[in-house]
Amino acid sequence: MHLLNSATSITQSQKNLANKLNSLKHYLKPPPKLTVSEWADEYRILSMGNAESGRWRTARAPYQKEPMDCMSDPDVFRVTLMWGAQLGKTETINNGIGYHIHQNTSSQMMMHPTQGDLSTWLETKLNPLLTDTPEIAERVAKARGRDGVNNQRMKSYPGGFLMFAWSGSPNTMRGRSAPRIWCDEVDGYEVTQEGDPINLLWQRAATFGDQRQLVVTSTPTIKGFSRVEKSFDQGDQRQFYVPCPHCEEYQTLKWEQVTWQKNGEDHLPNTAIYACEHCGCEISDGHKQAMLKRGEWRAKKEFTGHASFHLSELYSPFRKWRDIATSFLEKKASGDLQSFVNVSLAETWEEEGSKLEHSLLYNRREHFKSPVPENAVVLTAAVDVQDDRFEIQIEGWGEGEENYKVDFFILRGDPSRPELWEKLDERLSERYQHESGTTLPIACTTIDSGGHYTEQVYRFVKRREVKRIYAIKGSSTAGAPIVGRPSKSNKGKINLFGIGTDTAKELIFKRLQINEPGSGYVHFPVNEAFDEEWFEQLTAEKCVTRYKEGRPQRKWIKTRSRNEALDLSVYNLAALYILSPNFKVLSQKLKAVEEVEPEPEPTSAEKALTKSEPKPKRRKSRRRGFATQW
Repeated sequence: MHLLNSATSITQSQKNLANKLNSLKHYLKPPPKLTVSEWADEYRILSMGNAESGRWRTARAPYQKEPMDCMSDPDVFRVTLMWGAQLGKTETINNGIGYHIHQNTSSQMMMHPTQGDLSTWLETKLNPLLTDTPEIAERVAKARGRDGVNNQRMKSYPGGFLMFAWSGSPNTMRGRSAPRIWCDEVDGYEVTQEGDPINLLWQRAATFGDQRQLVVTSTPTIKGFSRVEKSFDQGDQRQFYVPCPHCEEYQTLKWEQVTWQKNGEDHLPNTAIYACEHCGCEISDGHKQAMLKRGEWRAKKEFTGHASFHLSELYSPFRKWRDIATSFLEKKASGDLQSFVNVSLAETWEEEGSKLEHSLLYNRREHFKSPVPENAVVLTAAVDVQDDRFEIQIEGWGEGEENYKVDFFILRGDPSRPELWEKLDERLSERYQHESGTTLPIACTTIDSGGHYTEQVYRFVKRREVKRIYAIKGSSTAGAPIVGRPSKSNKGKINLFGIGTDTAKELIFKRLQINEPGSGYVHFPVNEAFDEEWFEQLTAEKCVTRYKEGRPQRKWIKTRSRNEALDLSVYNLAALYILSPNFKVLSQKLKAVEEVEPEPEPTSAEKALTKSEPKPKRRKSRRRGFATQW
């Protein structure tokens, strides 16, 4: 009887073990081999922060299928996506990353342009992928856990890791290699002394031979400088063809086929439609999803292992024709058509007319009814310090940064002597007649401190920052902001603003080519101060391409020796950005009162600056003028 009970107990234990093994089969058996798009449809969960949350559906944007499947194709060693906005490019990449964590486990490296870009992607894109898709979440090591690494530099999982870097710090990848390389927004990459960051990553994957794959993505930038366009051209150059819902003819979507109505001079972007290039029939937003479903990628060149894809925002199921038309009109009005071409059309910007003809602008002069026209609601000034003179330019600004040249004059003298600075102080205190009948003061002034009289500039502005008179210093660093944060790390302990001169010149030259008054347009008065010499100075530079160590670089060069008018235009633009005025409020004030207040309300940035300055202790002293204070 005892033996029988023992046998029964053993049999029951075996059954329990068998049941446990059966329950573990789901976890122990390898997942079936899928393509990236199949994997995404089967497993991917989108977080609540996305335009569409819940289970991923490739059918929502069918153009994503073929690029994703190339990321799991052993015959493809390189994938290039030259895509515009609102197309799901980032999530397409994330699906590839998730696939190589769960389905085809391998190590991966991801690079972004800057540390800030990387941090944003980690927080808003990658972390939701790792937490919201269960099959990924159960594999990636837990933060502060003992089973692997999970931090801002690396995420580990059984069989591999995902490591991160940004282009300006290639050292973050040193000592590591992986077969899967992801390079996002490559047109923003910085070239370091070690060389091109993409090439450095690709070289580190060389030990994996035919198993390695490089995925390059970006919106393009300047023609001849765009990494992603160069990469796209090296591939088989695939375009997405869709059928017309009326004539069935296949075609790629082109911006010139988007049309809308006008009411006189007013554009009506809400009426935008797409016209078939074959039959001319109207294609509405309602047709787009069916067109995408029947769309197909067609290569221009023979496939040799590099699949490259071009796609514009026109294909986005999340954007209507009217949205894109509105974006175009806004960008055109502000003189920033390049961003529309780059981001929406996913095309490089070809810089035509970087050298402007001064005569075209000179002949565009107009008679102002008053020194300051009606639409100019705030004034700025700029001072260029030369060895024997000051050159000063006054400019007015209106809604949309519409620009009005108001005055230009020269104060001759020795900048090392206080007398010349006294004259400048007087002129900067003058008010200018506005068309409304009131007068306007100069709201903000910038003075170049990069010449031979830096100490004198510091001394002058130190007591006048409360009047918004600031020292600036130009920088030709590519991509530098027009106005950087002020720094007091200088001998004068003043708020010194760094100016991205190349960035400002690019914007000014774009705006000089706007032909219709409105946002960004530049007005010139018929005024002896703005003579032909002044216009020659304004157009005295052009943007050229130079090669350094085999790499193209954009550089502004002089076409004549005198360029003060252009420099002063740059400094005035900087003054406007420092001031950051509310044009609507200032316009309302001009209409409401006969005499405006001497100065507009301080900006929040200026309040912070003045708040941080300790009030000096008052002490009795004899009255002194500017000369004795010098």
